[in-house]
Amino acid sequence: MFQLICFSLFTTLFGLSALPGIAADGYPTRPVRLVVPFGAGGGSDFIARALAEKLGQELGASIVVENRPGAGGTLGTALVAQAAPDGYTFLFTSASYVFNPSFYTKLPYDPVKDLKPITNFAQTPNILVVHPSLPAKSLGELLALARKRPGEILAGTGGVGSNIHLTTALFAYMAKIQLTYVPYKGAGPAQIGLMSGEIPMLMAGISSAVPFVRSGRMRALAVTTKQRVAIMPDLPSIHEAGVPGYDKAGWYALFAPAAVPDPILTRVYQAAARALKDPKIVKTLAAEGSIVVGNSPADFTAFVHSELKTWAKLIREMKISI
Repeated sequence: MFQLICFSLFTTLFGLSALPGIAADGYPTRPVRLVVPFGAGGGSDFIARALAEKLGQELGASIVVENRPGAGGTLGTALVAQAAPDGYTFLFTSASYVFNPSFYTKLPYDPVKDLKPITNFAQTPNILVVHPSLPAKSLGELLALARKRPGEILAGTGGVGSNIHLTTALFAYMAKIQLTYVPYKGAGPAQIGLMSGEIPMLMAGISSAVPFVRSGRMRALAVTTKQRVAIMPDLPSIHEAGVPGYDKAGWYALFAPAAVPDPILTRVYQAAARALKDPKIVKTLAAEGSIVVGNSPADFTAFVHSELKTWAKLIREMKISI
């Protein structure tokens, strides 16, 4: 009987020590993998690499950024969802996370059940720009023109289902106007299309568009966030200039496999929050037109769930498919 009790006690203690939550006190003990589900050079990749060094310093481990592109970001996302929940693999992704469930009916992961939102690092507004030849010098004039000529204004996108496409579609939906969408192979080609006169309208990335706005090759009408942005303080928001309630931006955020223990998630979130207060990080993001967010896991989770519903409704009602 004594031997049986000792064996039972030993196995209980061993089992407890093996639990990730108990072992979290010594975390991390090796490099942490940060999976970016897109190719090198894009917005998610740039911001992930800009943050990796400082986040690693705060966490006490090196952060290895790993690009796993494919299928609109779903391949890399699935890789993280299926990874061991030991706190050594995280996902750094964009707003595509909330778009994809409406486009891919058989995702290899559940965006609510299989991954935990940790924090939204930053949001990046777009600006609504038009070709200088378009007879619209304000958002109000653009709306009046679109209502007078329904379906005649061509709006460029970075591809069907892209952030540019969906934020433009939401704008048209809320403004009750009809646009015709012209898909390009990315945001860069869409900007070239606008400047060459192929298309008269585009929701452009703010950092890439500002130099062309200042040179006169584009005309900026409004910013997509409800608040104005520091990089162009005189530019009104779509919300204040004619479409009340419109407030959208691209965003870049951190997720973990759902079963990662809470003590590890808390430690990673706290490290991220400290990293986002670093003046160098704030300056780097501001130079790209990005705004630091750093919200709590609870707030970010509520945001993700709300966005999943918002975009599902829009995509369904506008019958958008890829």
